[in-house]
Amino acid sequence: MILNLFINILEIIIGLAAGLAVGGGFVAFLTVLGIIPRLIQLSRSAMYSQIYVVSVITGTVFGTYMSFADVNWDQPTMVLILWGAFHGVFNGMLAAALTEILNVFPIISKRIRMDDKLLWLLMAIVFGKIAGSIFQWTVFVK
Repeated sequence: MILNLFINILEIIIGLAAGLAVGGGFVAFLTVLGIIPRLIQLSRSAMYSQIYVVSVITGTVFGTYMSFADVNWDQPTMVLILWGAFHGVFNGMLAAALTEILNVFPIISKRIRMDDKLLWLLMAIVFGKIAGSIFQWTVFVK
């Protein structure tokens, strides 16, 4: 009885420590690299900065809940397509902002002599992420 209680408390402490480490890494990723401010700057939507903050926090809490809860996600295909589109937009914008901050695409576009097509390259990646997320949610989740 006492051993089970000790093991449960130890699991709680380890889980909390791991969650704090991952959460700290996520916050460092977003703040040190300036992903969210760069997204706000690119989209010219500084007036909605509080919505960005609430969206990131709500999305993180909801994603954590969905990871641990035993929830049946049996939704109509249109809801899954919309959900996949939201995931794709977020992942695509995050990947595009990260690579732009790290100057990956400008360097690649100069090397392959596509300087004038940089916007098309970024949009292809964003729409590819959207299509992949929609495919995942409609085929693998449903």
